[in-house]
Amino acid sequence: MRTVLITGGTGLVGSRLTQLLMAKGYDVIVMGRHLKKNDAVNRLTYAVWDIEQQTIDLAAIAKADYIVHLAGAGVAEKRWTEKRKTEIVDSRTQSSALLVKALKENSNQVKAVISASAIGWYGADPAIHKDGFKEDDEPVTDFLGETCRLWEASIEPVTELGKRLVKLRTGIVLGNGGGALQEFMKPVQFGVAAILGGGNQVISWVHIDDLCNMYIAAIENANMQGSYNAVAPAPVNNKQLTVALAKKIRGKFYVPIHVPSFVLKMVLGQMSIEVLKSTTVSSSKIQAAGFSFAYPTVDDALKQLIGNNQQA
Repeated sequence: MRTVLITGGTGLVGSRLTQLLMAKGYDVIVMGRHLKKNDAVNRLTYAVWDIEQQTIDLAAIAKADYIVHLAGAGVAEKRWTEKRKTEIVDSRTQSSALLVKALKENSNQVKAVISASAIGWYGADPAIHKDGFKEDDEPVTDFLGETCRLWEASIEPVTELGKRLVKLRTGIVLGNGGGALQEFMKPVQFGVAAILGGGNQVISWVHIDDLCNMYIAAIENANMQGSYNAVAPAPVNNKQLTVALAKKIRGKFYVPIHVPSFVLKMVLGQMSIEVLKSTTVSSSKIQAAGFSFAYPTVDDALKQLIGNNQQA
């Protein structure tokens, strides 16, 4: 039976990916810092690593056929102080370095490494933009762009070890149980559709199941290698997403309210730049690789995640 080792596997994406992999018959090893090996069930086991100490369970590495590398401190969880920025970068680059070292120095059967990245690579839309950002576009030089550049560079050495490498530049993930969707839903629960700034900023999003199935496709399709944009083919602006969500949850009973940019800047600090930024990203490359979206539109995604109108 094929075994997939997932770093950062207890988060929103990792948890769902674990479920889908096991449903397909894979054995899964979730690697983290504070996991209990005796919590193993069925085809799911746990392994421990310590990124700061650069220690890792080599038995887990030896069992793995594929590695999915999701580990990294949450970008939107805290204000971007200089300390937090360092944590965000180091959690990604140092975890990658630990994986590379383990694969280089120890016998293993790993065929491919599938690593998370993000569309923060691209920055804001230019004034004239026809088709959206594509994978061969250069990284922007702001904080997220530089984070993504360092993140991808840190895992790149696995290719020198003969491992196939796929990097999924992920958009805003829509899924239940946490993440962006829960933040969008909070004001809607009180009948408020909180449109951020002017609301015209484009959001390149992806349904969590489509994202997880991209990871599975990257495992199973030996022709996939390099960077792919993990976004749905129909991006929307902030207002469209917020209103669509409000309609799904509240029916006609909601009030659209614009949250001024200056308020967001006071509350979020530097992170407000990302909330107000428009980033249109193309999904053409991963579709050309044969991937088919189950939820290509926001309406499709919200219908599955929330259902039809909860209030008439």
